[in-house]
Amino acid sequence: MPAATVDRPLLAVLRGERRDPPPVWLMRQAGRYLPEYRALRAEKGGFLALATDPIAAADVTLQPIRRFGFDGAILFSDILMVPWAMGQDLTFGAGEGPRLAPRLVDVPLESLEPRHERLEPVYETVRQVRAALSPDRTFLGFAGSPWTVATYMVAGQGSKDHAETRFMAYRDPERFTRLLYAIAELTVEYLVGQVKAGVDAGQLFDSWAGSLSPEQFGTCVLEPNAWIIREFRRRCPGVPVIGFPKGAGAKLLAYAEATQADAIGLDETVDPRWANEVLPAGLPVQGNLDPLALEVGGEALDRAVGRIREIFRDRPHIFNLGHGIGQHTPIAHVERLLELVRA
Repeated sequence: MPAATVDRPLLAVLRGERRDPPPVWLMRQAGRYLPEYRALRAEKGGFLALATDPIAAADVTLQPIRRFGFDGAILFSDILMVPWAMGQDLTFGAGEGPRLAPRLVDVPLESLEPRHERLEPVYETVRQVRAALSPDRTFLGFAGSPWTVATYMVAGQGSKDHAETRFMAYRDPERFTRLLYAIAELTVEYLVGQVKAGVDAGQLFDSWAGSLSPEQFGTCVLEPNAWIIREFRRRCPGVPVIGFPKGAGAKLLAYAEATQADAIGLDETVDPRWANEVLPAGLPVQGNLDPLALEVGGEALDRAVGRIREIFRDRPHIFNLGHGIGQHTPIAHVERLLELVRA
């Protein structure tokens, strides 16, 4: 059967169709809860070595598809590939998270030497996955949104309140805006490169959108994400984009209206009934099962899945978690989740 005639439920929902049962994939579905992932990561010796080996990264991307048959594969990579390509050094220390150097709180962006060739292994990973992925599965690419990426670039690591980055945005807004749009420009190139290599749709992760004041949310989240989506659509017309501003809460409607994303990701703190009432009718949504409910399983999982499915029964909906799957989640709980969603 020609690929053009194959039904891809997840892609159909991103284009505004309602499907029953809804398509399902999970954030971080290729990750540490899978024994096959842990074995391959140990063999490669670390995250960056794994993510920049196209054969290994393609295998990781496909592992949850082979095991569970999710409707979508999500590219195995990291949002910090963009700052790495912008010239910062990137390391992943055991038990301490990612590190970027030099920190932009200490040096100007202009002092970095761009290394865009560092993205080439990601594009090769996409090509390898595309060649192996069943044509009825949707292949999702992704990138980090400028605000979230900037928090790591400025501080050199993750933080609880992103104070150094927020301080820079207040103290030197012109410099910070230049940083945001430098990230945005490379993000567009990166997403376009993923599409050319074979992804069907993209997602913009703004994991730290919830740490901003309303004013900074406008300048640091709404404006650069809207710019990225406009530029991406100009270069890749018809390719959907999911926007996921984690922690945005009541600002979700403003995000949907400003960015015009094709679908909106809902984190686990969002009341799905409120989202269904407030967001524009017909706008696809993704989410928003609490990852801890999946980890606990049992009645808590059954009840939460049923509630989400009932609330979004009349809206295009992609069943997903409100954030990434926890590394201690039992395989049997994921299998139960799929039984519930696909019943």
